[in-house]
Amino acid sequence: MRWPLLLLALVSGCAEPQREPIQSGGIVSTNPCADAMLVDLAPERIRAISRYSQDPTASSLPLDVARRFSTTAGTAEEVIALHPALVVTSSFTPIATQAAYRRAGLPVLTLDSPRSVAASEAQIRTLAEAVGEPQRGRAMVARIDAALAAVPRRTPAIDALLFLGGSLANGPGNLLDELMRRVGFANAAQHYGLTYSTSVTMETIVAAPPALLLEPGPTRGGMLRGKVLARMGAATRLAAIPRALLNCGGPSIVPVITRLVAIRRTFG
Repeated sequence: MRWPLLLLALVSGCAEPQREPIQSGGIVSTNPCADAMLVDLAPERIRAISRYSQDPTASSLPLDVARRFSTTAGTAEEVIALHPALVVTSSFTPIATQAAYRRAGLPVLTLDSPRSVAASEAQIRTLAEAVGEPQRGRAMVARIDAALAAVPRRTPAIDALLFLGGSLANGPGNLLDELMRRVGFANAAQHYGLTYSTSVTMETIVAAPPALLLEPGPTRGGMLRGKVLARMGAATRLAAIPRALLNCGGPSIVPVITRLVAIRRTFG
């Protein structure tokens, strides 16, 4: 946190005045999923994005794109000092922080984590309207709809378990689960009795191996799972999907669908 800058911005009567006034206006996002939408919807109006968008494990943006923008940690002091015309937060932002934004007179838009394609598209429209770019929002939704419409119907469904990182597997009833089903995969998490995303042990997988393990890139956990299943004689295949595509909905839906369709095609 840049305390000297914050003190200059917030405390009057300092002995040394601030030399470069902070630019007012623009959009400040503390929501990394909103960042990915904003770079398409209103890149010229972005004042700052979330620092998470410059973290390879949390970003949904290519790092070279994310690094074009200033970042914020999302503290009330830091965001208020930027004097934005709009703050885009997430449902994980502390209520006290959101209240501080509003007390400072900042318009705030809070976006949650969409659990379906329909909810994600509704969120795109909401954000597009808020930043005055409804046409760009409609274009983003149209790209998603076109990608989904082009998905070939494939039966029967192939059991697949999607890992988000380490031993954390994606559970049922969320956006990634819906995308898997749309391309012809059945979420093996349900077969293991999971009702939400949680850790899955190697013993559980070995006892009932799925046809496919989807891994977030080459990871030590994925390689270990593959070796153990191979020694057990399981016919389970492994396939990688970029970690950056698993963090958010919105524009990430198109490359996720494209990758899943390519993997599903290998099963015939």
